[in-house]
Amino acid sequence: MLAAFDQDTGVLRPEVRELVGGRAFNQSRRRRNSKPLLPYDEAVWSRLQETCRTEIQEAWSQFRQARAAAETGRDPYQHGWSYENLCWWMVRHGPETAVSLGLRAGWTPTMTYHRMGRGAAVQSACTALFPSPSVVIAYQLLFGAYTGIVPDGIVDLGVEDLEWAGDATMLVNYLKGRTSEESVTLSPRAVRLVERWLEHSAVSRRFAAETEGSELWLRHEYTQLGVWRTGASLHDSIQRWVIRAGLKGADGKPLRIHRHSIRTSFESHRDRKRWFGSGRGRIDPNHSPRVEGDHYLTAATPAQKDALEAIVEEAQGDLLRKALSPTVLSDDDLAELAGSLPDLVSRLGLDDAAIAELVGGQRDVFVAACADPLAGLHGPKGKPCPARPWVCLLCPLSLFAPRHAANLLRMKAFFARQWQQMPAAQFMAVFGPYVHRIEQVLTSYDPAELARLATVITDTDDEIPLHPEERTA
Repeated sequence: MLAAFDQDTGVLRPEVRELVGGRAFNQSRRRRNSKPLLPYDEAVWSRLQETCRTEIQEAWSQFRQARAAAETGRDPYQHGWSYENLCWWMVRHGPETAVSLGLRAGWTPTMTYHRMGRGAAVQSACTALFPSPSVVIAYQLLFGAYTGIVPDGIVDLGVEDLEWAGDATMLVNYLKGRTSEESVTLSPRAVRLVERWLEHSAVSRRFAAETEGSELWLRHEYTQLGVWRTGASLHDSIQRWVIRAGLKGADGKPLRIHRHSIRTSFESHRDRKRWFGSGRGRIDPNHSPRVEGDHYLTAATPAQKDALEAIVEEAQGDLLRKALSPTVLSDDDLAELAGSLPDLVSRLGLDDAAIAELVGGQRDVFVAACADPLAGLHGPKGKPCPARPWVCLLCPLSLFAPRHAANLLRMKAFFARQWQQMPAAQFMAVFGPYVHRIEQVLTSYDPAELARLATVITDTDDEIPLHPEERTA
């Protein structure tokens, strides 16, 4: 809307016009007379991702076919040089070329090409089972488009940098050259991409050296038998990949890919999603929300109605649980938990063993004791809860005991530091409910004891288990 308005009237200030078209990043830090990297426009951004997905899907399909062929193959030296037998051999012995296979049998290159048909089947089997640099380029570019991680952070990733936090949540720890170690929680589609790559490169990791196999982007070039590449830059190969894939820019020429532009595009499109491609903008503005809901959002089948009702019931249950007052227990309450607090025991489903663990501190998290760390309220059921420390303040499973007072004060100080560095609206959206709850909890503690503990709180991030991006200093 703003772009069309400016096109007709030209009244927008230059800085506003830049914002509408995709803001330039780090303007205050860039070198004098240098221009910031501009994000790709919508059409080019979509074509880039679709090209990567097509390349990955084709390579993945070839990999699965090669693995299936290996299941039916036999020793090629005894049963012939069929594609199935070649896959069988390479799954067990690693990548091969036609020449290397011929040398094992004592053949000359001329004899090898004559018996193997110039080795086309050998190359096909090898490139299908062991991802080439071209395939890795597609994975890296698409991973950057999905996550916005800096290029050097993507290139240097190792398998150990991937950390699962439940069945479907993955954290990635990476090193940003200009700052320090950072971490990010991957989106569902980025998690699926990483899972696909780990399975795609699984055969390669069995034959690479231990140091190379621990790197995430392991690749093999058919013309360089037995040489495994890992974190080295693929910059020189990217433009050849663009030309081979036929990827064009807005000017009709081969797209010039700069991997920092991918990060810029990720940030730009994320910032503008509220006014570009907004779902609200596609609904008739002349209709009221009720009419829109009745006309466009009404469930058409019984299954859809049941699904919507389940979502509503779950949301209502969350609101009811959050409305419960915090459970703050004194020393006497802890000593007589089963006898004096039957309602609490019944609501939380506590047995004698659980009560003993709560009283003894074995179920302590940072600011509270958890009645059931595997309940799955904030993550997959049956897995350890992945919630951040302040989330426990509003969790209905949290019990606050006198021993938690010091950590509650540390968390309160953390909120104060965040308030100083964040815009007020952002702070209230992220931490507002937890600030209100921590005040409710602390009113149940002895003021004299809180005053004593306040003298030993150092008011630093080192006192709290934080990710690098959550630190305030």
